[in-house]
Amino acid sequence: ATFTTRAVVAPKSAKGAFMGNAHALRASSKMVSCKAVRLTTTMAANPEVSASYAAALLEMAKGTNSLEAIHADMDSLDTICTEDLMQFLANATVPKAKKIAVVESIMKEGQFSPATGNFLNLLIDKQRIDLLSEIIESFDNLYCEETDTQVATVTSAVQLENEQQFLIAKKLQEMTGAKNIKLKPQVDASLIGGFVVTYGVNGSSQIDMSVSGQINKVASSMGVSVAEMA
Repeated sequence: ATFTTRAVVAPKSAKGAFMGNAHALRASSKMVSCKAVRLTTTMAANPEVSASYAAALLEMAKGTNSLEAIHADMDSLDTICTEDLMQFLANATVPKAKKIAVVESIMKEGQFSPATGNFLNLLIDKQRIDLLSEIIESFDNLYCEETDTQVATVTSAVQLENEQQFLIAKKLQEMTGAKNIKLKPQVDASLIGGFVVTYGVNGSSQIDMSVSGQINKVASSMGVSVAEMA
């Protein structure tokens, strides 16, 4: 799941994208999981092909003024790209009609745009559906470049509320000057309390507001290890 803020306030679409249609989409994913045929071969990564399809999707989205809608669809799809689902769609022994039926079910429950459905069917026709996860990642990178979006990971001891995430995103926006901020929340109980924000090129910058981080700083200033303080 992600949380995006635009300009000073978060739009309704951002909150909708964050909340998503996860329950409905996961229901479709579980349905596929029961039917999926386990494959013994591993689907190989193909970054160049994935990047090509992602670029084509971006240009199509821009040309039809549906960039935000398709990006929201890709975010939602990312939550259900399970191994079982991908194996089912990539399995050459499964009739194309069944794959299309599953895609249509996901489209309906996720309320995706028709353009997204057409793109997924194209991947099925071209036998490139196994690259969907890579295409989504590549598309997201292109989208962030296109919209001046700074991507940041916020790791917290407990799940943060939407309002807390918005405040963090807004502060980060002020610090970086980025037009948009996209937060990717994670939970790590070992932080004890607080949160850590990682952003910048390859996660080069970090804001550590966690309890464990503060303990480490105190221990370091005293010249002792955290274990010795325990």
